Amino acid sequence: MFRARPSWLRSAVLLALAVGAPVGAQSAPAPSPLNFSGIIFGSYNFQESVNGAPLNRQIDNQFIVDRAYLTFRMPAGDHTSIRITTDVYQTSEATPNAYTVRAKYAYLEYAGSKMDNGLQVTGRIGILHNVVIDHQESFWPRYLSQVGVERAGYFSSADVGIASQIALPDKMGEVYATVTNGPGYTSRETDRFKDYAVRLSLTPLANNKDLPLLQTFTITAWGYKGATASAFVNGGTGQNGPIGEALDRSRAGLFVGIKDPKLVLAGEFAQRHENGELGANTAASPRALTETTGRLLSAYTVVRPLAFADASGKSPFGFVARYDRATPTSSTVGFTTVPDPGNGYHTVIGGVFWDLSQKAQIAFDYQESLASSNGVSNAPPAPSKTIFAHFVVNF
Repeated sequence: MFRARPSWLRSAVLLALAVGAPVGAQSAPAPSPLNFSGIIFGSYNFQESVNGAPLNRQIDNQFIVDRAYLTFRMPAGDHTSIRITTDVYQTSEATPNAYTVRAKYAYLEYAGSKMDNGLQVTGRIGILHNVVIDHQESFWPRYLSQVGVERAGYFSSADVGIASQIALPDKMGEVYATVTNGPGYTSRETDRFKDYAVRLSLTPLANNKDLPLLQTFTITAWGYKGATASAFVNGGTGQNGPIGEALDRSRAGLFVGIKDPKLVLAGEFAQRHENGELGANTAASPRALTETTGRLLSAYTVVRPLAFADASGKSPFGFVARYDRATPTSSTVGFTTVPDPGNGYHTVIGGVFWDLSQKAQIAFDYQESLASSNGVSNAPPAPSKTIFAHFVVNF
């Protein structure tokens, strides 16, 4: 006896015939356009006393997750894409939460067509990389410490603004330029002034196959022209009037390094110049400008010694060493009480690391930030001697 097929079965047969697929076959799902990745790093650290008389109940050790960066990338049409990186960090605000979340990067990117010789122009707008810190972090392991210019407070690693990046022909380097608000990604805009920065990175030996260890040799020059508003920008009762001119906040530096998997060697010289203000902007206490110049020297290495002897050129073990010498006030102008030009301090980092896998690493290291004479000073950052057990995982 003939029975009519259910309507849903007839529809399925007709659909399969229409697309030319066998009945019951399933088409493969389209790949998701979303690219998700991340990095987590933290440590156990034990802080040694630097004053000889630790306070009662002093916190001298802790487990901490320093950062959890979660990155989302997705195309947004031809040549355009977006990136959002969340920054999960230990909060210092007076809130009940131990950790909180904020945006580290959030930008729209337009990548022009790449020419046969490798030349390509890219533009970005949003919360984006500052001029040089991200570049240096391709040499230095960020999970151990910030790079020298960020640790010394020269500027933040990210900010809100626009940027353009030009990949030079034949792998010869890149140019990166930004126009940003200035305060950094952890603060909203605070005045009408903008900061301008540019970096030129050259890799003159990138195509020299006879010297593979030096193919990543990089020479980088960068400049940062910043400005902040006067404390008297709005004037006030009893003041001589509003001050509309900007206070200078400029930085510049030269960085040189190689980043072969077996050996990283890098060094940097940087200088900062900024204006300050004295007085109350009144007839009795006129406003006066001050000038402060500071300097930074930083050098470090990351070495895998056994990789030089192994036929594969690989080794899971290595050591790291770094020395920073910061002078906050190498010269000053306009101060009533002249700051001590000898208030410099050094940062020393030394340790060993081991690759748990291709994506995870642990390190045991010692770090100190002390006055140049090895005594304790009030020079920034706060004096410290700390033993760390660090970890990092990329996924």
